[in-house]
Amino acid sequence: MTHPFKPRTTHAELGEGYFDKVRAASFPQHILRYRNQRAASSVGLEGLTDEEWVGYFGRFEPLPGSFPEPLALRYHGHQFQTYNPDLGDGRGFLYAQLEDLNDGRLMDLGTKGSGRTPWSRAGDGRLTLKGGVREVLATAMLEALQVNTSKSLSLIETGEELERGDEPSPTRSSVLVRLSHGHTRIGSFQRLSYLKEDERLRGLLDHSVRAYYPDLWVEGDNGRAAKFLGAVSERVAETGARWIAAGFVHGVLNTDNINITGESFDYGPWRFLPTYDPAFTAAYFDEWGLYAFGKQPDTLAWNLTRLAEVLLPLGEHAELEAALNRFWPAFQRSVWSAVLERLGVASLGVEEDALLVQEVFNFLRETQMPFEQFFFDWRGGDGARAMRSPAADAYRGSAFETLSGLLTAHPAAANANLDHPYFKRDVPRTMLIDEMEALWAPIAERDDWRPLYEALGEIEEMREAYAGE
Repeated sequence: MTHPFKPRTTHAELGEGYFDKVRAASFPQHILRYRNQRAASSVGLEGLTDEEWVGYFGRFEPLPGSFPEPLALRYHGHQFQTYNPDLGDGRGFLYAQLEDLNDGRLMDLGTKGSGRTPWSRAGDGRLTLKGGVREVLATAMLEALQVNTSKSLSLIETGEELERGDEPSPTRSSVLVRLSHGHTRIGSFQRLSYLKEDERLRGLLDHSVRAYYPDLWVEGDNGRAAKFLGAVSERVAETGARWIAAGFVHGVLNTDNINITGESFDYGPWRFLPTYDPAFTAAYFDEWGLYAFGKQPDTLAWNLTRLAEVLLPLGEHAELEAALNRFWPAFQRSVWSAVLERLGVASLGVEEDALLVQEVFNFLRETQMPFEQFFFDWRGGDGARAMRSPAADAYRGSAFETLSGLLTAHPAAANANLDHPYFKRDVPRTMLIDEMEALWAPIAERDDWRPLYEALGEIEEMREAYAGE
């Protein structure tokens, strides 16, 4: 059968020094548990039979026209702000690249749990089934909430029993394939700087601009490094702002988890806020709260500063500093925009929008009402609808007086989509930690996947509602 996908081998053109050619693990079983047809259709893979799907995304037979062998990418990174030169793709690889059929972007098929590589260290290169399910849910929820995120394309259970210290063991295994706009990290640049490979550093910069920021490419441009840094800073700022508006905590914002395209990816101990709390953390091992919800913008700025440092040999200090300083204005604008989008109300101008957003977070902090419920209740700024909410009592108190006037002053946005069935519900779809555990329990106890699939159906309805479909 002929498929319409457009394969690419762009990353391989970098040549030696950036990756290692590897082989996927051989798994005893291949049970297809999740197949993202909407994401597959964006790159022309929706017509694959289940047998072909498992062949490509479980056995990792070469995708015609892309890499003959997978590439384990080399990178370093700051982990909890301590530099680690012993990183790299230890349980994943870049399997193939394709062109997005909608907008022509270069897209990666990257894996998680596909076996050991030269960078596995003491790890087994595997992914638990629960870890795979968690990533599927994280990407689905974030996409529904209009966050620029990788997509979980495929999850296949692989029939191995794994030992893990943070899960009841032995536990089931899986391999995940994500569809992502690149896997080049800040840590990819840091590695080359650490090794003092300036020519390869320049090569990675040129490659990154050509592949991911083609509008910035000018032959012989001496200001390329600063233009690149400025664009990356603004993209990362927007993603961080949308995390804040979504009440999302990534959990592990190391420099090897920051994509130069600004796309959010690689979800381990993620969480969504039950109520507004800047000190809320996702990872049990984040004892100092370094990556707490409210510290995420500062952490992103810190990580971008590390990128600026390693680009110094390729650009002027003053230009790089100016480019880095684009982060905070972009973050502020993006927070205002993201909160208004979540509320489905139109902008009234910078000052009015800023005051509204400030009062939203003041109200959420003071009342500690459910985070997602508030945004759901006030979609379109509809006070009558909000007063029918289970949380209506919170809107009758004095804490809401200032915010009430600001909300009703902002008219509903053209794409508020209030007639969508999702907004006829009493409560929004959320994905708090207890809900995640409730979806996992029937899988672990009796291999019952129906609750998960039903939840994913609700999340898809949520995505359609917020996307105006």
